[in-house]
Amino acid sequence: MFERIRLVSFDLDDTLWPTRPVILAAEQILYQWLAQQAPRIVRDLSIMDMRDRRLAFMQQYPDIAHDLTLVRRRSLELLLVEYGYDGRLAETGTRLFRQARNRVTPWADVLPVLQGLRENYLLVSLSNGNAQVEQTPLAGCFHLDLNAAEVGAAKPHPAMFEALADWSGLNFAQMMHVGDDLQHDMLPARDLGMATAWVHRWNLLASKKFRPDLCLFNLHPLLRYLRQR
Repeated sequence: MFERIRLVSFDLDDTLWPTRPVILAAEQILYQWLAQQAPRIVRDLSIMDMRDRRLAFMQQYPDIAHDLTLVRRRSLELLLVEYGYDGRLAETGTRLFRQARNRVTPWADVLPVLQGLRENYLLVSLSNGNAQVEQTPLAGCFHLDLNAAEVGAAKPHPAMFEALADWSGLNFAQMMHVGDDLQHDMLPARDLGMATAWVHRWNLLASKKFRPDLCLFNLHPLLRYLRQR
C-alpha cells in the first residue's frame, strides 16, 4: 500500500510531544520575568488575562495570526507600552518564552522511529507552532523543518504542503503526512493526495466521514508498515 512513499512529514505539537505542559511552563517563565521587569502588568493581569489579550490581538490582525512568535512579541509590546514600559522589552520576553517553548519531551516512541525512518525516507516537520526543532531533543532528525510563519499560512491551508512538494520535487502520491489533528493535518493532506497516518494517543474515535490510511496510538507501527514496502 505504501510502496510509493519516499517522504514522510510530521506535525510536531501533540504528535511528537505533549504541548500543553510546555506552553504553560513557558508562559509561567515569561510571567515571572514580567513581575521583575513590568510589575504593574502582573499586578493587574493574570496569565489567562494576557492570553485573552493575545487572542484578541490575533482576531484584530488576522493577516499575521499564523506567525505565533510575531503575535506574541507585538501583543506584548503593546501591553508594555500601555503600562508605561519600554516596548523594546518585548524582544527579550519573547526570546525567554521561545527558549522555554523548546524544552519539549518527545514521547518514548518518537526518536527511535524517526531514526529508523531517516535511513530510507526524507523526513520533514510541518508545524503551525513555533517550536524550533533544532533546539529540541529531536535536533538532526529531519531533513527540513517548515512552519506557518515561514510559509505565510497555517494548516489546513495547503501552503506548507505545497512548499514541501517544491522542496522535494516529489508528487503528493509519494508522500505521507503524520499528525494528531484530523482538520489541520489529515484532511488537507488527504485532499492533496498524500497518504495519512493519524496519531491518536488519547484513544479518540476517528470521524465517520473520514478514515486516515493508518490510525496509530504511537509511532511504532508506522515503522513496521513502511518497512514492508
